[in-house]
Amino acid sequence: MRLKGNKVLSLLGLSKKAGRLVSGEFSTETAVKTGKACLVLVSREASENTKKKFRNMCDYYRVPLAVYGGKEELGGSIGQEYRASLAVTDPGFAGAIRKQLENEDERRS
Repeated sequence: MRLKGNKVLSLLGLSKKAGRLVSGEFSTETAVKTGKACLVLVSREASENTKKKFRNMCDYYRVPLAVYGGKEELGGSIGQEYRASLAVTDPGFAGAIRKQLENEDERRS
């Protein structure tokens, strides 16, 4: 697990501690459909069906979506074992995480 030094995972942990993150398929789906989700993260290891479901749902409800990290990484960042999906419910945390994701993409290019 690469939690140390990974800003995205650190921000997920902070948002969980602040009560601004929900995890698990049902809670993530509920947050999107009720307009509470500001950003959805789905694990790279999630099934194609799960990725497609959240991609379509987030498109429909206009919620940003990122496919990021392994299930163990996402879960470990918030003190859980495995998580395939998370929803950040705070615009500030969501913006900071999106910025970090963009920075990582730029470094890879």
